[in-house]
Amino acid sequence: MTSPARIGMDIGGTKTEAIALDELGRVEATVTRPTVSGAEGVLSTAEAAVAELAERTGRTGFASIGVGLPGQIDRRSGEVRNAYNMGIDSLAIGPELGRRTGIPVSIDNDVTAAAIGAAHLMELGGTVAYLNLGTGVASGIIVDGAPLRGKLGMAGEIGHLPIGRLGRPCPCGQTGCLETEASGSALKAYWPAGGEHPGRTLLTAAASGDRDARRCFELLVQGAASAIRLLGLSLDPDSLVIGGGLRLLGAPLRDGIRDELARWEAESPFLAALELSRRFQLLPEGSPAAAVGAALAAG
Repeated sequence: MTSPARIGMDIGGTKTEAIALDELGRVEATVTRPTVSGAEGVLSTAEAAVAELAERTGRTGFASIGVGLPGQIDRRSGEVRNAYNMGIDSLAIGPELGRRTGIPVSIDNDVTAAAIGAAHLMELGGTVAYLNLGTGVASGIIVDGAPLRGKLGMAGEIGHLPIGRLGRPCPCGQTGCLETEASGSALKAYWPAGGEHPGRTLLTAAASGDRDARRCFELLVQGAASAIRLLGLSLDPDSLVIGGGLRLLGAPLRDGIRDELARWEAESPFLAALELSRRFQLLPEGSPAAAVGAALAAG
């Protein structure tokens, strides 16, 4: 059985999620595999995911593979650089995965891919601002169905705006970046009791009286609210969506952001007119947005 079905892949430091997207843009099958670190490991993981999708769908061919992943993305050459959480300095993943599978491959920034996928899956039109709260902080911007990437593919890297109040050093070389206060990496650095995955235990620890956990949660909420305000003022989008692993903090995070925005709105008629506290939503849990967006971006 052959068809113009497409594969989309979201490759992260710990897991790789791959989906088969049918002719109508519907998810036909999903595969999740642990990501093996290093260039060969990442390629082998991706190749195995393609083979498993072919087996699950019964398809003998796919029109394209789209890959979303972190790091510096060169869409033209298919190369990713500085994807350190996967043990990669530089990898021409597009050409190499294409050679191994015999399928054309395109790559994209993972947050941009997630924004494309969220707009598609949630049926959002106009301008969509997607805020990713994960290991880092970044945004993806969709305007009338088209992603805004910028000249160097750096559009939306709001996590490296130095607007934090604590002046913490950032690996990017600046100080006070938003990412140093409102991200998984910030939780890990400034709340070491949370271990490798601090977001999983943050709320429980904060509720039980852990002052550092409570402070980290407050900074996360304030930083996320600042990011929403930034996106609202710069884009005035039709939709604001929060994704990324930290969104799984759920109602406490959502309500905290809403309360922070409402407090600012009470102090500023200008902000109140934007109604930002009522305009954002969380990406549903389990949504394969990044993988779907990567497939759509591959064409």
